[in-house]
Amino acid sequence: MRTQVVIVGAGPAGLLLSHLLAMSGIDSVVLETRSREYVERRIRAGVLEQPTVELLREVGLGERMDREGLPHEGISLRFDGADHRIDFAALTGRSITVYGQQEVVKDLIAARTAAGGDLRFEVTDVALHDLDSDAPRVTFRDADGVRQELRCDAVAGCDGFRGVSRGSIPAGVLTTYERSYPFAWLGILAETPPSHDELIYCYHEHGFALHSMRSPQVTRLYLQVPPDERIEDWSDARIWDELHVRLAADGFALTEGPLLEKSITPMRSFVVEPMRHGRLFLAGDAAHIVPPTGAKGMNLAIADVRHLSRALTAWLREGRTEPIDGYGQACLRRIWRAQHFSWWMTSMLHRFPDADAFQHQIQLSQLRYTATSPAAATSLAENYVGLPFD
Repeated sequence: MRTQVVIVGAGPAGLLLSHLLAMSGIDSVVLETRSREYVERRIRAGVLEQPTVELLREVGLGERMDREGLPHEGISLRFDGADHRIDFAALTGRSITVYGQQEVVKDLIAARTAAGGDLRFEVTDVALHDLDSDAPRVTFRDADGVRQELRCDAVAGCDGFRGVSRGSIPAGVLTTYERSYPFAWLGILAETPPSHDELIYCYHEHGFALHSMRSPQVTRLYLQVPPDERIEDWSDARIWDELHVRLAADGFALTEGPLLEKSITPMRSFVVEPMRHGRLFLAGDAAHIVPPTGAKGMNLAIADVRHLSRALTAWLREGRTEPIDGYGQACLRRIWRAQHFSWWMTSMLHRFPDADAFQHQIQLSQLRYTATSPAAATSLAENYVGLPFD
């Protein structure tokens, strides 16, 4: 079998890349180890930057997002027991939309399926071959266990941090930049209406807390916990008790409800360079991870594949190689800006285990300055709503 581009991974990056390539007349096959049901239900990020929202509308994927997504024109920084609103609309004229990653994935799968796209779920033993040649190959076993081989012009590695794509690059080729943080996030999904109209980022002596949402009926909440914490040690009652303590503020009442999901996620920053090796192009979490504090992960993946789709189209349809040669550098400027913003938000809002009273006062000073200085608030706002793609 042959196709022009093999895409490994059916997350937002891989599916959107397939959609964008199809719009340009480029054939692709998407390979995914999980089932369709699993990827459509996998809970991940939920904040879409304005450039992401505009892109999804532009390529025909905005109808349900515009109907069901929740536009937000600001966030609250909660510290000193009070809210300090950062007004995105007033400061930048732009906003964000809360619309879960799994909803974006559902929309993409529906669009690709309706267009006859080749999506293959529940594949195993995926392996990449001859990446340094003009004829790369991808082998795998299909859902029935039959060994298959796809020949192609290029491979897009959109299979996440633990996928096979980055591991297929020979040792010594990649430069890795990484930082692990001394805490994790305990996240819950609760069947209860959000307790506030917008996201609340809370700095508290017990640790960071975040009030978010996925829909008018489902709330997403997070607690900072030690990195080695076990989810088994956190009963539902303990989680709610701690959320009440950290999110306490005058006039605020946290609404409880049944937990639909709870998990603990480590916090790390991670970037590899280059994002290309031969005919393999990395995108999304295969190339970079950001702490979720800045709400950048899915948005960066979408920015990557926007660049990649244009570069591959220029090469495969017009024979121009400059865009694919410059793909990584085109992405990395945005990636490092998002890394800095995510690190800055994380450092300002979390309690570090080795921090002393001096560090505590420094963080409070930064929060107060950000909440009261139009210049500082504008910097936070323009980074949060998303810088222009180009």
